[in-house]
Amino acid sequence: MKKTIALLMALMLTATAAVGCGGGSTQTPADAGAADTGATAQAQAGATGEEGQPEQTGQEGSEAGTETGTGAPIADGMYQADFNTDSSMFHVNETKDGKGVLIVSEGKMTIHVVMPSKNILNLYCGTAEDAQKEGAELLQPLTEEVTYSDGTREEVNTFDIPVPYLDKEFDVALIGEKGKWYDHKVSVSNPVSLDELITADSPEEAAAAATGDATTEPKADAPEGKDAGASSASEEDLKAAQAVAEKIDAIYVQQWTEETDQMCAEAKEAWDALTDEQKALVEGEFADPDYFGADTGDASADDPRSGNDIGEKELLVVSFGTSFNNSRAADIGGIEKALQEAYPDWSVRRAFTSQIIINHIQARDGEKIDNVEQALERAAANGVKQLIIQPTHLMHGSEYDELAKAVSSFSEMFESVKIAEPLLGQVGADASEVNADKETVAKAITETAVSEAGFDSLEAAEQDKTAFVFMGHGTSHAAKVTYSQMQAQMEQLGYGNVFIGTVEGEPEETACEAVIEKVKAAGYTKIVLRPLMVVAGDHANNDMAGEDADSWLSMFKAAGFEKVDTQIAGMGSIAAVQKIYVEHSGEVVNE
Repeated sequence: MKKTIALLMALMLTATAAVGCGGGSTQTPADAGAADTGATAQAQAGATGEEGQPEQTGQEGSEAGTETGTGAPIADGMYQADFNTDSSMFHVNETKDGKGVLIVSEGKMTIHVVMPSKNILNLYCGTAEDAQKEGAELLQPLTEEVTYSDGTREEVNTFDIPVPYLDKEFDVALIGEKGKWYDHKVSVSNPVSLDELITADSPEEAAAAATGDATTEPKADAPEGKDAGASSASEEDLKAAQAVAEKIDAIYVQQWTEETDQMCAEAKEAWDALTDEQKALVEGEFADPDYFGADTGDASADDPRSGNDIGEKELLVVSFGTSFNNSRAADIGGIEKALQEAYPDWSVRRAFTSQIIINHIQARDGEKIDNVEQALERAAANGVKQLIIQPTHLMHGSEYDELAKAVSSFSEMFESVKIAEPLLGQVGADASEVNADKETVAKAITETAVSEAGFDSLEAAEQDKTAFVFMGHGTSHAAKVTYSQMQAQMEQLGYGNVFIGTVEGEPEETACEAVIEKVKAAGYTKIVLRPLMVVAGDHANNDMAGEDADSWLSMFKAAGFEKVDTQIAGMGSIAAVQKIYVEHSGEVVNE
């Protein structure tokens, strides 16, 4: 996440709210149930046997907490600081770039951190053993909604954690939905005043301040002549780049307005007017040089399917969407083409649920894709009587629920409206419950991955000590059990060297660290990573195969595996997967 003024203002607002929590953020196990943490309360009651009186938390020296490891004092105020842990299962949400808001007040420090999801129910300032003792004070979560780089929105937990000192590790235990406590080491470092970041003279200075590289040395006056002109040109370059960044941030929104089309056009026009040097300087809350500059394939190869002349029967294919052109054409386009071929009497049209992605494609490539409301209005205006919605979503999760809600408000405009099943069908009651759709997908993605990895069979890969790890998104929605069911399906098929993981670590056993441990315990030394996603978009290219230290590729390499390969391909381009969507649409077409 970029260190911009908009983000920092949001951090300050969050920090202000956190200051108001004070000691109220801790509760004894007896109180925990009142804060929607019933599972935790039960786990604690089982550990202690009875209610206890509050005691001091497990950390020592908190009264002297306003000194760094080198003894430098820190004044009261609010800071952006690094929040580091010893585990990929316990980390700051990806939208916060490893940062938290450090609040220093009356000689005490607290850091406000945003978690990846809601799977961490409580924290304890001390060890897991002490957390289970009578009277242990638990840190209770607040909630916050975050928006990921691909436009996905999710409600997550936040915590206000007392900090005994900077630059040194201290104990923080956590408990998740399974009621088990885990020990972790955390540290807080590199505090930078939010005032300093917000008042920085330029994006470069803000970035330098955020990373601790800012200097208080006065700038030397530029010499007269050529060097003075270069200095002036540099300021002009920064100003031009900042103006474009603001235009990009303005269209990086989930709400469409009547001004959106014009704003997208203006953002692209302003970008095109920049020099290459200026383009490299573009940096905003969401803006960066890759927004317009990244090569994701040929947009002209994609059909937005937003035409009129629909007729009375429409099959509307609704996807979250992706700004990666090649994947959009191959994965989403592949499903749409398969449906059109199977049902030639129906007009297949497209809608995306992410306005952020729609705006990105429109601004960068000039391709206009309908959002759900626009697609439904188009259908009504064209006299559609029978409307079938085929979501390309993986499961009955939050995106599916939001789609059903949106469609219900338009139902009176048509004679009939039906929503077909998502890819993996019904969720099922528990982790062991699977179905024919899950089996087909498990076989299809495994066979494809094995073939692309150069093996004749999965057994041959196993003999080579190669494991396949399929990375899904993960969700805090109840439908997250689907990922556990997919792992159970792999096991039922006898695929011992196939593992299911998720970016968000929901469910817990699908977190990258947990998957690494399982793969190591099984004795595999080589890894093939592939997305368990319909499209190979931002998560596949960056979270899975990216160069950053927290990508799955980097983490598996850091774990010491002999070889780690990636396959950046969505499931939408696999014929067997397309057939499932055809069958699901057929179930409602033929009703």
